[in-house]
Amino acid sequence: MAAFDKGQVQAEKIIPFDTFFQVIDGKAEIVIDGISNLIGIGHSIIIPAHASSTFIALGSFKMISTIIKSGYE
Repeated sequence: MAAFDKGQVQAEKIIPFDTFFQVIDGKAEIVIDGISNLIGIGHSIIIPAHASSTFIALGSFKMISTIIKSGYE
């Protein structure tokens, strides 16, 4: 689980596995390979393996992340 305060930005990351994110509180903007997505409570999104991503909290924000390693050696 991760939590952010309003305006907090998670630096750009590239993860070698698909990652599933589920929002449990608040709203955020997530930029995946340069494409902006707005997500809020109850929303989920998958970041593909090797894609760059940045989170920007639009208010207090909490999410659960699950790394999906299936199919990778």
